[in-house]
Amino acid sequence: MKLMIASDIHGSAYYCRKLVKRFDIEKPEKLILLGDILYHGPRNALPKDYNPAEVAEMLNEIKDKVFSIRGNCDADVDQMMLHFPILSDSAIVYACGHELYLTHGHNYSETNPPPLANGTILVCGHTHVPKCQDYDSYIYVNPGSVSIPKEDSPHSYIVLEDNAIIWKDIDGNEYMRREL
Repeated sequence: MKLMIASDIHGSAYYCRKLVKRFDIEKPEKLILLGDILYHGPRNALPKDYNPAEVAEMLNEIKDKVFSIRGNCDADVDQMMLHFPILSDSAIVYACGHELYLTHGHNYSETNPPPLANGTILVCGHTHVPKCQDYDSYIYVNPGSVSIPKEDSPHSYIVLEDNAIIWKDIDGNEYMRREL
């Protein structure tokens, strides 16, 4: 199984287009979005080519391949634009022999994890900073941000395949890897 995981598109048609292109090239079974899909939020500057309606249109074209979690900038009105569910605050997914706890990261996070089974991979967005950190009972993973990266990180996403988590920039160049 191969999954592509991204977060924090924030309405950027420019970076969403690049993400969908990478999705076509990577050919994962699912694109998992960790929230903050359409709206840029009051704390962020407008991202490049801000066009939430165009982002919705692009993602709706692959709606059968998208699985999404609600971010702190996602609202009920966004759900009216998107043809796949986005309003769940979290989900547990089993992939590649691992339990993944998916959440945006504004409620449960690296430093405030939910109750997790030993060995779970906690996957969050929200900080816009790619990261992988081992803790006693879980692994914290963040793909960074598709459109508004922070702390000099690249526009990025991750691929989960076989026994590896691979961080890639929006052009598909691998820059970090974690073997599981």
